[in-house]
Amino acid sequence: MKKLNIATLFLLTFVFTGVVSADITLKSATEVEGTWKLESSKNSLNDKDAVKREDTWIFKDGKVTILHIPRDGKYYDQPPVNYEIEDGKLKIALLGNSRFDIFSLIEIADKNMTLKGKFGGYYYFIKK
Repeated sequence: MKKLNIATLFLLTFVFTGVVSADITLKSATEVEGTWKLESSKNSLNDKDAVKREDTWIFKDGKVTILHIPRDGKYYDQPPVNYEIEDGKLKIALLGNSRFDIFSLIEIADKNMTLKGKFGGYYYFIKK
């Protein structure tokens, strides 16, 4: 009987933990439209060291433009690429490629947004 109770408790914990960390389903591209400053990123949710970021992502009319991307002590701007919402996730075309980056929405409010990349990285944005 004791083993059954422990197994039941474990199962319930697993089910409710999954619900708490569930992604938010995007319904349309308008939910992310606007200008978002990427403040920081982390390799995982448990990563203690966030990487300070300086880029600005502009979502407008089905295109995203990423500005002020640091590289080798200089900054550059990426030309606009297409983005869309597919299966509740943000799908952004890779420049000069037929592939896409896919992001899950973790949190969104009037002034902040958190995205999770397909490889587990977290991106923390502030709306400009």
